[in-house]
Amino acid sequence: MTSPLKLLFEAINQAHSEHEVRSHVVPKIGEYFSATRWGVFFFDQLPLADSNFQKILKVGLSIEHNPVVRYLVERHAPVHEALVTSPKAWTIICPRPDHWHVMAGPIINGGQLVGVVGCTRERAMPAFDTQNLADLSAICLHLSVWAATVRSQGVSNGKSRQQPFRTNRLTPRELQIAELVALGRTNAGIGTELWITENSVKQALKRMFRKLEVSSRAEMVAQLSATRHGSPEANLSAFNLVLNSDS
Repeated sequence: MTSPLKLLFEAINQAHSEHEVRSHVVPKIGEYFSATRWGVFFFDQLPLADSNFQKILKVGLSIEHNPVVRYLVERHAPVHEALVTSPKAWTIICPRPDHWHVMAGPIINGGQLVGVVGCTRERAMPAFDTQNLADLSAICLHLSVWAATVRSQGVSNGKSRQQPFRTNRLTPRELQIAELVALGRTNAGIGTELWITENSVKQALKRMFRKLEVSSRAEMVAQLSATRHGSPEANLSAFNLVLNSDS
């Protein structure tokens, strides 16, 4: 009988585009690790359109303050929070209850950190362990090979999934909503903060998705937060926003 990990490898190897990785592979990774949240983020997204979103990156924990991020940047190896800090210190660094346990691994291409795959668990769930790290390391190896072959071929053939520059289509109000989405606010919370109804927020998000040609809050945050020439710290901060956003 084929193991679940082997099935994951096959799914990665059969993916023909970044869209297939996100839609077919990443959910399987989340399921495999029994994660509360999960995501994959490649750094070569479109440049940030509006200066207002520069401050969004500050929400993502920096390499100076986040030992998980620092470990990834320096070692290019999978890591969970218990490997690099104490539980008490982690609750200060990342107080979100659905990020009580965090595990992330690198996607490498040409010796460079080009992406990250990560999972989180809630407080009541078991912490990630050594076996989880070993399995994530194997998954990251396959994703790195995929990034170096299938994905890079798509870019060289002009088939990259990068979208045209669309962020300037958002109105000032929509930019405010997007910023609050990136901060992890719910629709109700956004409505309260902006003095509009929850339904108005929902309708605005539908319009924003159409303008940006995305299908989820996480995709929207990724597109608006990524920088083509960003530092590893900024890129990982943007990835943190993808994990934090409500899908």
